[in-house]
Amino acid sequence: MAILSDKWIRQQAQTQAMIEPFVEAQRRDGCISYGLSSYGYDARVADEFKIFTNIDNALVDPKNFDATSFVDRKTDVCVIPPNSFALARTVEYFRIPRDVLVICLGKSTYARCGIIVNVTPLEPGW
Repeated sequence: MAILSDKWIRQQAQTQAMIEPFVEAQRRDGCISYGLSSYGYDARVADEFKIFTNIDNALVDPKNFDATSFVDRKTDVCVIPPNSFALARTVEYFRIPRDVLVICLGKSTYARCGIIVNVTPLEPGW
């Protein structure tokens, strides 16, 4: 298994619409960096969040979430209460080729703030 380069990512994004919208170079202008980097792509978090708040001591069942345990927010800033978590989506839409597996990791910028991002696969064909 090989790690694919930024040249390959750029080519796939431009010819196969693998990433939309695609930012061809890493941007850092007063924000957390995003865009194409060497051997990777830094995705952005959109302004829509589902915040889990367990005020009713609900059981967390990943196959059957209780909708009353979530609060939907559309905002530029997401405040995560203690003992809670937030679900977010990316600004970018990804079309992963059938012969590629992507691993999504959290940025160290978030880790330094105590925000943990689960390691998530973007499976082939997803």
